[in-house]
Amino acid sequence: MKNDARLHDLSTASERFRRIESEPLPPNLGALVDQLAEEVPNHPAWHFFESGERITFGQLRQEVNRLANGLAAIGVSPGTHVGVMLPNVPALPLTWLALARIGAVMVPVNVRYTAHELEYVLDDSQASFLVVDAEFLPAVAALRQRPGFDAGVVLHGGDVAGLRSFDAIRTGQDAIYRGPAPGTDDLLNIQYTSGTTGLPKGCMLTHRYWLTVGKVHARCDDQNYERILISLPFFYMTGLWQLMMAFYQQACVCVAARQSASRFMDWVWEHEIDFCIYPTLAYKQPLSPRDASHRVKRANIYGFPPGDHSGLEQRHDFHAREGFGMTEIGSGMIVPIEAQDTVGSGSCGIPAPFRECRIADENGNTVPVGSVGELLVRGPGIMKGYYRRPEANQSAFWGEWFRTGDLFRQDERGYFYILGRTKDTVRRSGENIAAREVESILLEIAEIAETAVVPVPDELRGEEVKAYLVLQPGLTESDLPPERVIDYCKAKLAVFKVPRYLEYRTAPLPRTESGKISKPPLLREKTDLRSASWDRVENIWR
Repeated sequence: MKNDARLHDLSTASERFRRIESEPLPPNLGALVDQLAEEVPNHPAWHFFESGERITFGQLRQEVNRLANGLAAIGVSPGTHVGVMLPNVPALPLTWLALARIGAVMVPVNVRYTAHELEYVLDDSQASFLVVDAEFLPAVAALRQRPGFDAGVVLHGGDVAGLRSFDAIRTGQDAIYRGPAPGTDDLLNIQYTSGTTGLPKGCMLTHRYWLTVGKVHARCDDQNYERILISLPFFYMTGLWQLMMAFYQQACVCVAARQSASRFMDWVWEHEIDFCIYPTLAYKQPLSPRDASHRVKRANIYGFPPGDHSGLEQRHDFHAREGFGMTEIGSGMIVPIEAQDTVGSGSCGIPAPFRECRIADENGNTVPVGSVGELLVRGPGIMKGYYRRPEANQSAFWGEWFRTGDLFRQDERGYFYILGRTKDTVRRSGENIAAREVESILLEIAEIAETAVVPVPDELRGEEVKAYLVLQPGLTESDLPPERVIDYCKAKLAVFKVPRYLEYRTAPLPRTESGKISKPPLLREKTDLRSASWDRVENIWR
């Protein structure tokens, strides 16, 4: 009887997924905004609750059009690439939607980027403009020395001579936009993500990508949501797909300035949230008599410890469901809300609507059920490729199938399970950190002859960054103390990429037969990878 119930759950979800695929998509994001403004003009669209800023769907269309007209007046046109370096403020989603209206392209910039990283992203994406918050002008200062750079800067939240004001360019503009509408497969984002090749690569994401991922999450469980909590940054794809999910639900997004595990449930209670992405660290907060007193119908979890999954549902009395997605593919897998028997299994679910998944060997051939291999994904609305990276695109795809670089297995029922990564990355608090990017910065230090960056398991962050250092002949740690290494990294890398652990070695690092540094021996040589390392957080040698 239990097995029959399981099969029924999967069958029901599969039928629902087919129905989602059969429904037409809006032609572009602007059309979806127009539809909302016509159908529910007085419904709240968003509430940035820490600043108190609110807007209705009717007001949103007017503000999007005013900003689109203002941006067009300063030279933003269809196809123009615009860097956007803003925190979680209304200006960010407003800018995104205005660029979508024009047919321009947003290049989201991580607000923790240093000047070095910012310059790379703007140059690599060929951005002509930069919308930036006044808080991040120090990172922009070095770029302002470039001839003509100021002409493309739009400043939010401040007033600096020579820079255009965000508020000024939209003030007095028409609330109707009369320019041509972009197509469903026109480019909308160049979204940077770290990979195995070192520096971040720009994923080319279209209107179809965002319309698809938003619809999948809005319709995947047949639930109605009125208030959706966004606590992750909008410069990641997650905050943006949650906004699109809310649009399909005609729901209000309640937006936090930044993630906070200690305040997360307070937000859920205060704002009567019924959908959220539950952070793993929130589960480590003290128990409260209010833990089960809320309106949450479903909480998405990603990489949550399987052993705590059942305890999470019991504590909060909501459905918590795993999934799998990447910037490159959007939504890849979803655990159906009916599939209660998967709780604690570690499964990422079944292929989401619009997605096909298979597991392949090193030659791209599908492996038998139960075998381990690399997950491949295809379907409408995945990225068009990496911007200006023909070699990376060639290695990232087998025909239409995107190679995720993640090791998976599939069981007899069709559920998928992630087992690890083939990619050379560190995943710290949900951030993918390319080992090669950190290594390239370390090798800029003249005293370092070779280096290897590896992940170290960490209870709070999932993984922390460790760097092995081999110095030039004749040098010792006193010639290059850990503090100097850390300071250099802090000047060049976002803080989450800076190594926590440094281990100096006198012998050369192990290498493969082809001469490349081999990391598996480093990971196997001791039980505690923290030992014999400098810990920059604790400021001690371990």
